[in-house]
Amino acid sequence: MKFFIDTANLAQIQEAHDLGILDGVTTNPSLMAKEGIKGEEAIMKHYVTICDMVKGDVSAEVISTDFDGIIEEGKKLAALHPRIVVKVPMIKDGVKAIKWFTENKIKTNCTLVFSAGQAILAAKAGATYVSPFIGRIDDSAWDGVDLIAQIANIYSLQSFKTEILAASIRSALHIVKCAEAGADVCTCPLDSILGLLKHPLTDIGLAKFLEDAKKTR
Repeated sequence: MKFFIDTANLAQIQEAHDLGILDGVTTNPSLMAKEGIKGEEAIMKHYVTICDMVKGDVSAEVISTDFDGIIEEGKKLAALHPRIVVKVPMIKDGVKAIKWFTENKIKTNCTLVFSAGQAILAAKAGATYVSPFIGRIDDSAWDGVDLIAQIANIYSLQSFKTEILAASIRSALHIVKCAEAGADVCTCPLDSILGLLKHPLTDIGLAKFLEDAKKTR
């Protein structure tokens, strides 16, 4: 399973990169605003900076909701850097745009996916990635990880090539569960990634080793 970091914060991207496990980045207008990045020129420049920091795909989101607008924005984003993946919402014109991007060899990430039916449409249109938002599904009293497993089973049975990118990750446990359920990619905040490092028995064991090491000096 590939690890993407879900942020526009350059320091966090660098930290995940330095850890040696980073495969890509996802971001969106909300994350850009959180970092104080405003205006089309500044946002475009920031995307290029992120692409130069990592070796994998970088999802850049369109804000248009009509077919022509999505295509226009997507072409601009794709032209920024070879690693850019155009992030398109799961709406009718979004599916049409994903098909157009696929035919024109532009990678896409179908976002805001909350059902297996939506995931099927994204795959049929040729999306590179499909992003089920499992944390938000959990918030609505359903099980987001179950959706990952359902999509993984359908994609396997139907031989769809679209990769399942588990999004809206809330914890290290979410990451583990998504790996078990068959996600191809997990995109998560830095805290969730670093949470995988933590276990009390590791801390206890290390403290014991270090204490014993002192006795050998």
